[in-house]
Amino acid sequence: MRTLKGEPFRRRAERAVGGRARLRVITLLAMVIALDGADKATISVNADSLEQVFGLNHTHIGLLVSATSLAGALATLPAGVLTDRTTRTRLLAGSIVLWSVAMVGSAVAGSFETLLAARVGLGVVAATAGPAVASLVGDYFPSGERAHLYGYILAGELFGTGFGYVVSTNIAALLSWRVSFAWLALPGALLAWLLVRLPEPRRGGRGQLAREGQRPPTAPDAAPATGSARAVVRTARSEPRPEQVLREDPRTMPAHRAFAYILRIRTVLLMITASALAYFFFAGVRSFGLLFVTHHYGVGRSTASGLVVVIGAGILAGLVAGARLPDVALRHGHAGGRVLVPAVALLAAAPVFAPGILTSSALLAVPLLAVGAGLLAAANPPLDAARLDIVPPGLWGRSEAARTLTRSAAETTAPLLFGFLSSDVFDDSGSRTEGLQMAFLVCLVPLLAAGLLSLVALRTYPRDVATALASADAEAAEKKTGGRVQGREAG
Repeated sequence: MRTLKGEPFRRRAERAVGGRARLRVITLLAMVIALDGADKATISVNADSLEQVFGLNHTHIGLLVSATSLAGALATLPAGVLTDRTTRTRLLAGSIVLWSVAMVGSAVAGSFETLLAARVGLGVVAATAGPAVASLVGDYFPSGERAHLYGYILAGELFGTGFGYVVSTNIAALLSWRVSFAWLALPGALLAWLLVRLPEPRRGGRGQLAREGQRPPTAPDAAPATGSARAVVRTARSEPRPEQVLREDPRTMPAHRAFAYILRIRTVLLMITASALAYFFFAGVRSFGLLFVTHHYGVGRSTASGLVVVIGAGILAGLVAGARLPDVALRHGHAGGRVLVPAVALLAAAPVFAPGILTSSALLAVPLLAVGAGLLAAANPPLDAARLDIVPPGLWGRSEAARTLTRSAAETTAPLLFGFLSSDVFDDSGSRTEGLQMAFLVCLVPLLAAGLLSLVALRTYPRDVATALASADAEAAEKKTGGRVQGREAG
């Protein structure tokens, strides 16, 4: 059966991404993101059980989710520095081992305080995953394919969240909420072992995996392949900002100077803020979505987990569209496709979500929620790929750390604010979900703000791409001529 059915599927997957080596990398990086999504889903799945066992309310549940994000936020900046200076595959493996231990700690917690402490420990993987995965994507894959391949990797969050909902729901129903936490330690241990065996790519895009059948780059001192980024510059006829072109090795820059440089890139500021606002809404829905669906639409948890799968299909479609549409736009002469597609998707998401939240019919709500979730997901692949376009390669880890810090702040705030609005502002004492419904509607406003910020970034993106290319070219030229920039390859 494996020969007849498994092999053709694997070959199709290999052709889609460009070969077996690429498929291995994409799968492992997607699994890193999937673990984090699966963990966060367990809180939503077990919200009712936790409230009953420990005597909690919605605000306490929000605090549990926020504790993970806050711990990740505090560890993000040092994780970004480590990402740019150490072996990233081993850094990820070590953090996932600690993450698995913390999952077991969550499962055996005897009090709310102990559970909260275990959730704080879980923030470690959130701190390392964002910077390390982004940096590895930049070094494994050329610019022209990053948005497309990033879409497959980001699908790991969808898979992990959906898988976490479905599996943890059934484990909690058949066994207990404690087992629904503990089981995630097993795939975590396996993933850590696989990551240790994954080869570390050379820094600066000089160790990229060529598509199967194509020759890999052979000039070790050449600037990284940046075909798509150069096409943006040619199409927009943009010139670099001379004052921001780096003349030194970015990997050796002190942390404070590196972060100061990153935050002076205008498009970076706009993109990380837009991304954080989008994740603000997503974090709130992820924390309270299953609770809302079960009570507002009057369905059981098993049925609700099935509805989540349908919505997940919409998210997957959004990821695929978001990964491909920017390249289509670029081929038709729109240099800012990687910014325009997220802007349109985020602006359209809120008007689609609103009627789905307002209706009490699951039959009417699910298609609207699926489309809205797809629009929200469509923004991520092009935004993540665009951030790599506008930052010199040696700063990819610290750039993603700055973005992860902002995202973590949003993820920390969202569950608390959703819970507070639901329990204390929009008093839902008469209905389990009236308060949550109002909270969801109010928190659609950040999605609109994210879309507007992305529109503003259309003006700054091409020139910041030109500046990043000029910095990479300057570093490569000095390496080739034996200048003062000395590359240090991790691993």
